[in-house]
Amino acid sequence: MKTPLRFVTLLAALALACAPESQAQITAGNVRAAQRAGTKLLDIDYDITGVTTPVSVSLQISSDGGTTWAVPATSLTGAIGSNITPGPNLRITWNAGTDWNNETSLQTRFRVKVSDLQPPEPALFAFIPAGTFTMGDTLDGQPGDAQPHTVNVSTFYLQKNLVTKADWDTVRAWGMLHGYTDLIVGSGKASTHPVHTVPWYDVVKWCNAKSEQEGLTPCYYTDVGQTVVFRTGSNTIDYSMVNWAANGYRLPTEAEWEKAARGGLAAQRFPWGNTISHGQANFYNNGGESYQTGADGYDPTWSTGAQPYTSPVGSFPANGYGLYDMAGNVYEWCWDWYEPNYWPGTDPRGPTSSSYRVLRGGSWTDTAFSVRCAYRSHYPPNSMFNFAGFRLARGQ
Repeated sequence: MKTPLRFVTLLAALALACAPESQAQITAGNVRAAQRAGTKLLDIDYDITGVTTPVSVSLQISSDGGTTWAVPATSLTGAIGSNITPGPNLRITWNAGTDWNNETSLQTRFRVKVSDLQPPEPALFAFIPAGTFTMGDTLDGQPGDAQPHTVNVSTFYLQKNLVTKADWDTVRAWGMLHGYTDLIVGSGKASTHPVHTVPWYDVVKWCNAKSEQEGLTPCYYTDVGQTVVFRTGSNTIDYSMVNWAANGYRLPTEAEWEKAARGGLAAQRFPWGNTISHGQANFYNNGGESYQTGADGYDPTWSTGAQPYTSPVGSFPANGYGLYDMAGNVYEWCWDWYEPNYWPGTDPRGPTSSSYRVLRGGSWTDTAFSVRCAYRSHYPPNSMFNFAGFRLARGQ
């Protein structure tokens, strides 16, 4: 029988602080750990020097002297996450009774990692400027499209490419060791193709896992007080359970997605203009729309072997904001619940409830009609399809 953690009296702490090369003067030192007598709570104290502005702090725990860092570390409070003010005697409290109950080790090590709060990497994320735009269909009068209305959207960042199967696998592997016990495996044609067959719930949890992996503050919680990070299950969450000010990853709102998809253009069907061909997007050309040009059928470059006929991310030209695959390839999950007539004007985040979540952008199996910027699709959040994936957003 394993000795319960409360009987452990010796815990060794190892200070291994990390910082970006451009901010190498930032250090976390003097790390010390102590178990509270009679409890399964551990206090990890540390100092941050070399910077005065807020930083992001994460914690990793090893049970084998630092060979691996696989001890679950999710029940953390105190000076952890983003917007931590540097200084001496900062404290993280770990509830080992929740994360690692009845486990023991005399080789326990704690690694405190600190990084400055920089915007996401420009090579991976596009900056979407604030401003108003006309959301909805101004050309075709199609039922189901958003009716034209003016929306004001604040600045945000959007991932230039869809999340790939390789991206998904890397974060999922980390998450499964850190409290994300039921993240779905997902599918993908190849490592460089978009991940698909992932339900909305798992996509949101994956966003949180990537945030925590990088020492950022998660956006999604299971309670209005935003104290319990959404890591497992299929919780019904609304926008009161989202930390919209967090620096972590999230899904774009529907309005953010459409503003970004249009790439700065106005009153156009697609991210680049009013007509579409297989040289511009991966879609199914049924020859039924006047704005389709070129050969009919699936995209001939990718329609080989078994379906799905996805294409590697970034295979087509980017739009005006530097975003790829905003039309076709795979649909993209958005944050919003679906409502046929929901059109508030400033940073809308969707209705409070529904049975469906919004998807945008169309896919490899859709006709030109469904890959227009104004087209809206919706499915239950537990749906899984080989034509639906996602991309990440981050706040300013």
